[in-house]
Amino acid sequence: MDVPATGARSGAAEGQEAPTRFDRDGTLRALRARWRTASLAAGWRFPSDWALPEVDAVCAAVVRHGALGAETALAGLGRARAAAGAGLAETLSDLAALHAVLVDPEAVDGFVSPDVDATPSRILRVTALAWADVATDQLVHTEVTDPLTGLPSSAYLRTRLAELYRGGGWEEKVLLVVSLDLSAVSGWPRLTGMILAADAVRSVFDSGESYAALGPSTVAVLAHRDDRLASHGVALRRALNDRLSVDDQLCEVSRPRVSALRLPPTHERACGLLAELSRS
Repeated sequence: MDVPATGARSGAAEGQEAPTRFDRDGTLRALRARWRTASLAAGWRFPSDWALPEVDAVCAAVVRHGALGAETALAGLGRARAAAGAGLAETLSDLAALHAVLVDPEAVDGFVSPDVDATPSRILRVTALAWADVATDQLVHTEVTDPLTGLPSSAYLRTRLAELYRGGGWEEKVLLVVSLDLSAVSGWPRLTGMILAADAVRSVFDSGESYAALGPSTVAVLAHRDDRLASHGVALRRALNDRLSVDDQLCEVSRPRVSALRLPPTHERACGLLAELSRS
């Protein structure tokens, strides 16, 4: 990925002004938008989970140091993609999309032709090894807690569902899913949104219900399917709106979606549902 730094100042003529903060921010936003467009066009399955804080770190590293200076940031992105549930093929395809927009600066709309085979092996290796580190660790440590929200992971919810299906009574439960569309925000506000969502879930469901963070923008609760479900749903929406309203950027995103889903008849299908929700 032998590409010069985007928007970098090199060999400036005497009297030429250095880029302003506004210029740099505009360059970062433009690169991020082109990369996202190229990645979605290349087959990224769930647009809402593409944007991560590590994406912004990669863009900043490319703008400041050029692509060859972004290896550390790309390793961070590889780890984040694995933690969020993205597969290796999808992660490398996303990397190829970045490479494609960098080598074709004329494609300002982001419509390029990403090719994993055309991406430098050095960059592929750094990203793939970082992804594999996290994926391997997840296989060894299946019972984990999400460090951001403090909620159990989807592995815990799968275990809880296994107990439920073995012992019977799964028909008396429902999966209440909170989904945030954070694609329009980045950096700290994106992290804040999930922290606040987790706090809202804890405040409403405090009677022994099981809940978990399913992905970078989704929380699920294994709730009782009884007369209190509707009132709990209303209370959860109110708690979410109250908490998210404290942040100006989060106020501008679409309202959180709260859905009640019936559990499928088998544990295998229930696990498949969790996997799908974690990427939606």
